[in-house]
Amino acid sequence: MVVRQLDDDTVDRIFRALADATRRDILRRCLSEEASVSQLAMAYDMSFAAVQKHVAVLEGAGLVAKHPQGRERIVCGRPATLAQARDLLARYEELWRARISRLDALLAEDAPATSTTTDPHT
Repeated sequence: MVVRQLDDDTVDRIFRALADATRRDILRRCLSEEASVSQLAMAYDMSFAAVQKHVAVLEGAGLVAKHPQGRERIVCGRPATLAQARDLLARYEELWRARISRLDALLAEDAPATSTTTDPHT
């Protein structure tokens, strides 16, 4: 399987989209089951237009997709995009864990040996 590398602009859009609690909730709901924008809007104390804007941000980040079904627009989650973001974070975690391990090794090398000599002034 070929994993597409995320460019910086895409990463920025994904994490900006996920920075908002309402958008995270919309994404969670759409990953569980598809829903129309109207159905999504009923769950929030905000206007239909505001929910549409949240969905548009998620769609721009590639986290959801919309498709027409009759007169409604159905929103579905795109778990592959979320998986790519997770994989990116995992790579960062590996990088930092490796750096910490190297630092631990350097500190262990430079640690002074425990002295068993007595103080000559006593």
